[in-house]
Amino acid sequence: MKSFDGSYADVEAVLQEYIRIPSVSGQERKAGDFLKAVCRNNGLIISDFGTEDGQYNFAASVFPLNSGKPNIVFLNHIDVVPESDSQSRDPYSGNIEDGVIYGRGTIDNKGAAMMQLFGILSVMQEPNLAQSPYNFTFLAVSCEETQCSGGVSYVNEHHFAELNPSVVFGEGPSELTSLMEGEFTQPVFGISVIHKKPLWIELELKSKTNGHGSITPLTYANKELVAALEKLTRKKPKAIYNDINIKFLKDIAQHYKGGKKMVLKNPKLFRPVLTGQLRSHPELFALFTNTITLTNIYSNSNAVNKLSSVAGAQLDCRLLPETNEQEFLGMIKKTLKNDDIKITVLKTMPKHQVSSTETIYYKNLSLAIQEKYPESKTMDMMMPNINDLGSFRAQNIPAYGTLPIFCDTEEVRSVHGKDEHLHISSLYNGAEVFENFIKRMMAGGD
Repeated sequence: MKSFDGSYADVEAVLQEYIRIPSVSGQERKAGDFLKAVCRNNGLIISDFGTEDGQYNFAASVFPLNSGKPNIVFLNHIDVVPESDSQSRDPYSGNIEDGVIYGRGTIDNKGAAMMQLFGILSVMQEPNLAQSPYNFTFLAVSCEETQCSGGVSYVNEHHFAELNPSVVFGEGPSELTSLMEGEFTQPVFGISVIHKKPLWIELELKSKTNGHGSITPLTYANKELVAALEKLTRKKPKAIYNDINIKFLKDIAQHYKGGKKMVLKNPKLFRPVLTGQLRSHPELFALFTNTITLTNIYSNSNAVNKLSSVAGAQLDCRLLPETNEQEFLGMIKKTLKNDDIKITVLKTMPKHQVSSTETIYYKNLSLAIQEKYPESKTMDMMMPNINDLGSFRAQNIPAYGTLPIFCDTEEVRSVHGKDEHLHISSLYNGAEVFENFIKRMMAGGD
């Protein structure tokens, strides 16, 4: 692979340089310029979809976008979340220690982008490349972490026809059994076919009561809002079983024995028992319920001895795909039991369909994973977190999420957290899966 300056470098060396360019959401241009230069230096054809901070997006394709070939898109994002207060290392060092590379974005999403890019570049010298029935495009976008309007939504609004996507691959789960309890006899790689819908809400309560804190009125904004929030956050979320999460349980069941296997294979029959078990594992229960997380509380006063006239809060809600947003908002209003609290929707996402597992793209991705990891199997699943794939699913384009590597628990916990890191060997393993997939599609996909 050629780096930014045209010199040859290993994929981990290019990732080091990429990590060392801070690119917090809204500040992507410098890192985007670097990444674009790497793509151009390696023979990919560049199409710009915005070149400013907060709206820096580009496609790097094997063939021109106007070639007419159905386009297989590998989606990634340039931006990263801010560094954690608990960092023990420089978040932008890109240092390598004992075969592990450290830095913000190492997994999410700069490392994943390197896997995609290296996979594409690995086939650039194939003798039958020109006869490929498909185009292959590396699509880098801005502000995925904040879901701003200048990223993938801008690309789809203004350049969708030009991009001509037939399928999109992006963020998704890594190998699952290394992160779960169970008697697994083979690796299992999840492929996401849908994710929960975001619904970001602001609550605001204004009160005519203000004045000195030494005199406590019967009602005031902070008190009333806190009381309402307590009702909402203490409400036990309802377990909802749908086709997607039931299939997930049945797929997992084959890796267990005895009573646990029976329960997982028959989730509706054993619903009371199963729901209790799921509630004790929030990361799994998120796949079976609509979640409400209180992320921010604020008021319009910073003085300790002055009552606030305005109190507010923000909620990060994640809804199962079939959930009616208006009914959910009605439930929140009813639970708060305070008609003076104004509810404002800050962010939502268009309804999108589950991507089929019967497409040639899903089948060949599964085969590519199994080619790299011969003893493994794949399973489709829903992701509790949102990402940019939903924007394409809303356009009825099949979109699949995968990070086709093994991640240990510490690596997963480091994402958005302390000392984000990834084993270098994973870069090559992930890239090989994408290379395998591309070669299958070049051959016609059969």
